[in-house]
Amino acid sequence: MKIKEVKTFVVDCFRTNWVFVKIVTDEGLYGIGEGTLEYKEPTLVSAIHDLEYGLVGKDPLNTELLWHDNYRDAYWRGGPVFMSALAAVDQALWDLKGKYLGCPVWQLLGGKVRDKVPCYANGWFSRKGQAGSLEPEEFAACAEEEIANMRWKGLKWDPFGSAWRQLTLPELKRALKCVEKVKEVVGDKCDILIECHGRFDLPCALELARQLEPYGVKWMEEPIIPDSLEAYAEFRRRSRVSVSGGERLYSLQQFRTAIAMGAFDYLQPDVSHAGGLTEVRKIAALADCQHLPVCCHNPSGPVANAATLAFAAATPLYFYHETMSQDVAWRREVCDEDVRIEDGYMYINDRPGLGVDIDEAECAKHPFRATHLRHYVGTLTQIRPDDATSYYSR
Repeated sequence: MKIKEVKTFVVDCFRTNWVFVKIVTDEGLYGIGEGTLEYKEPTLVSAIHDLEYGLVGKDPLNTELLWHDNYRDAYWRGGPVFMSALAAVDQALWDLKGKYLGCPVWQLLGGKVRDKVPCYANGWFSRKGQAGSLEPEEFAACAEEEIANMRWKGLKWDPFGSAWRQLTLPELKRALKCVEKVKEVVGDKCDILIECHGRFDLPCALELARQLEPYGVKWMEEPIIPDSLEAYAEFRRRSRVSVSGGERLYSLQQFRTAIAMGAFDYLQPDVSHAGGLTEVRKIAALADCQHLPVCCHNPSGPVANAATLAFAAATPLYFYHETMSQDVAWRREVCDEDVRIEDGYMYINDRPGLGVDIDEAECAKHPFRATHLRHYVGTLTQIRPDDATSYYSR
């Protein structure tokens, strides 16, 4: 069995565009992967097809060899685009191998250490007919409804509007009021996780951590502009609030440096950006040496979620599963994923491979649509359309 072709599909999903890859063999067997990389989708597609030279004609079951050779032969290696392309291909190869052997990918990774994973919700602040919360009271109303209906183990959101580097006093007070209002309605029913999207300089992040302490925040995610691991290590040393990060690190070597420097309490590699399952497994092994929990960054599409879930199933130190509370209405038409959530846990299924397939015809109905970063223009919470819906069973 040899690889015959590599196909890509770019699918509009409102906030960004999903990027799927399909690796097809000469026997008709295929695997599906995802490398969704916000705002760089056409570049990512080109990078995926650049890898065809090192894939076509090769045995798809040799996942480690294909990863190694394509990484070695890149020469200009690393970075978000190349590592996301490699991640998408790697996921597809693992999916193909699982289908060929008739077993789930988690079985190939060592078998299940759990049947379900605890989920924290992202995107919960949008409700039917409401694109995204803006006022603290709106966040609180959404939070109360989500916890009552879904019993998420945590809620994550960014309450900082369009701030950059520093917060003015009114901005700080508004953000803290938002956290206070949400905390009032959820109490101790779930964790509070504060997303910062790499906004702040070190002194602002430290002051913010001090102000957030009374609310029992589980972690601050990417509190500092993400270019300096030294700054993160200093923040962790001085802050009494835990720090999470790693979605903008793309390789084993980068994570080794972050771990050695003590930059994070919770590591968040992305299976779609950090080289796929082959590389993220090695990152987890490094984290295990320092007893650091892994909570993968997982806000993308159905194939990325399936790959992350397979990794979570077989990884003892996996701690928390990021879950988008709703998505575009056509997600169910584009793929056949089997996602079940009960009492805030996502259950691991037994389908062969990654357990998800895409419908090429349905993908074509939602072609690429250019989107841009919302973080600094006042539309941060508008990540779902008004008709967004759930994509999981309960």
